[in-house]
Amino acid sequence: MGALALVKVFATTITIASGGNGGNFAPSMFVGACSGFFFARIVNLLNISNLPTSSFAMVGMAGILSGVMHAPLTAVFLIAEITGGYTLMIPLMVVAASSYAMVKYFEPYSLDTKKLAQKGQLLTPNKDRTILHIMKISHLIETEFQPIAPDATLGELVQLIACSRRNLFPVVTADKKLAGVLLLENVREIMFKTEKYNVVKVAELMIKPPAIVQYDDSMASVMKKFDESGAWNLPVLRGRRISALFLNRAYSPNTVSCS
Repeated sequence: MGALALVKVFATTITIASGGNGGNFAPSMFVGACSGFFFARIVNLLNISNLPTSSFAMVGMAGILSGVMHAPLTAVFLIAEITGGYTLMIPLMVVAASSYAMVKYFEPYSLDTKKLAQKGQLLTPNKDRTILHIMKISHLIETEFQPIAPDATLGELVQLIACSRRNLFPVVTADKKLAGVLLLENVREIMFKTEKYNVVKVAELMIKPPAIVQYDDSMASVMKKFDESGAWNLPVLRGRRISALFLNRAYSPNTVSCS
């Protein structure tokens, strides 16, 4: 019986990990029954005490089921119902609660929710993580930025500034690849020097963005880039291409942005 319990554990693990549909409910009950019976039988054979093997099998089922599924009340009432062992209600409660508390200390998630938690798709008490998971980049992108080519002149840039409401301009090549970004504060000193309008090129004034956001990045990764870079806006790329798409770390009533 002890060997059967161990074999069942390995068999269930291999089945589920390889993509099979083995489940964990019935295997938990099987392992619990074998373990409880094994423990009581060993104690009886060693003449340490005279334990009821059937009762220990039921209590073992409740303990393993509670620990695996993180559901102590389900384990207690289910085992009591299917076995008719209502006289064991107190032992079932003690074992199920002890099993749950012990497993919860070492593993905060059950087998059913662990993979979802690792992917960040589980709505946990961590409210910040939950909000970041719900947020999508596609809903937070700003598109009213005016792109400009790297070989454009300062005069062309001044004309673009005159008709733009933003102080940030993505520098985009002909094949829509991001070459850099240009901030209004970087050209404020020379934008009124008309003699430089046809001399200075945008490529000489642009800077590299402090960080790049990919369109399929998670919001947790995006907020980490904002925190590390200290940037107010970050460009969003699809591969290496951009369509004048930016994320903003502050909320604006005229745009949908990330705060």
